[in-house]
Amino acid sequence: MQSLPKAAGAGHITEALRRSGVLADGHVTEVAVEKSFPTVLSYIFRLRLTYEGAPAGAPQSLMLKAGLLDRPGGPWMGGRHEVSFYAEVAPATPVGLVPRCFDAHWDQDTGTWHLLLEDLTESHLVATSWSLPPTIEQSESIIRTRARFQAAWWDHPRLGATVGMWQGASAAEESRQRLAGQFERFADALGDRLSPGRRDLYARLLEQTPRLTARYHSHRNMTIVQGDAHVWNCFLPRTGGVDDARLFDWDAWRIDVGTDDLAYMMALHWYPDLRQRSERHLLDCFHDELVAQGVRDYDRRALQDDYRLSVLGQIMTPVWHHAVGIPPVIWWNNLERIHLAVDDLGCRELLT
Repeated sequence: MQSLPKAAGAGHITEALRRSGVLADGHVTEVAVEKSFPTVLSYIFRLRLTYEGAPAGAPQSLMLKAGLLDRPGGPWMGGRHEVSFYAEVAPATPVGLVPRCFDAHWDQDTGTWHLLLEDLTESHLVATSWSLPPTIEQSESIIRTRARFQAAWWDHPRLGATVGMWQGASAAEESRQRLAGQFERFADALGDRLSPGRRDLYARLLEQTPRLTARYHSHRNMTIVQGDAHVWNCFLPRTGGVDDARLFDWDAWRIDVGTDDLAYMMALHWYPDLRQRSERHLLDCFHDELVAQGVRDYDRRALQDDYRLSVLGQIMTPVWHHAVGIPPVIWWNNLERIHLAVDDLGCRELLT
């Protein structure tokens, strides 16, 4: 087990709960680790708390998320980004869409970071074990929750002002060049496992990125997206309700077109049979929920157009995963699935 961060100390947790308004009296006297495990990019501890003089409603357990101490290449900078989400975005988001955070900190000198989050173990679960997709009913719950979150930030005046940043033209060009370099290394590593047709598709996408990103630079019908929006980053209620799901893992959040998360969830992770049977229905559900939450002047056709563009853009995700050292067991299957989706949805037409 990785050593416990200082944030797991009884005194630190006491102060965090007091700042959050859930511990007016009493204090934490003991912290016990009930469970701990590493993920690809972080380490998770489930902490059981013992109090003295605390009110009945004080949390009995918390989840502590921290960086991997021995991660190759040093601290994961996504941890800093997730801390910023819980500091800037979560407090202004309607309650019940993301886990409550009691403490979020990133150390600029050392790169260490942590989050103290509410423990949803008893009330919620992840729909399935990776990489089994959820049922259509579970997927609908996930996608409606995502729509409610995105609607809360849809064209919000704080976007790019006090929350997140817009990418300017020079930064966009730097990003394109960086992706081009990552693709060159990706293609060299795959050799003949990457077909000439797919190599050509990547070349055309990189060439036409400045034109395709005009949609982003319109700054219209934009929101906050999760980035790492697969179905295993959503807690569903154990009781089976449809309105109490929670989205978690926000280390890749950004301001962007909302359909990027939908393409990541379905086109990147689902094989054609399931995706073809459920994709249109789930997009309908997403749009219905946006409208129900007050989003206007964004019709179903606009959603479909954005979705196809997002699916095309997702062919770069396996390239980026390879570049940052994510294992092939994750990105190789995603590579195959996203290219099948591009063909199914006629996304190559967007490059003509």
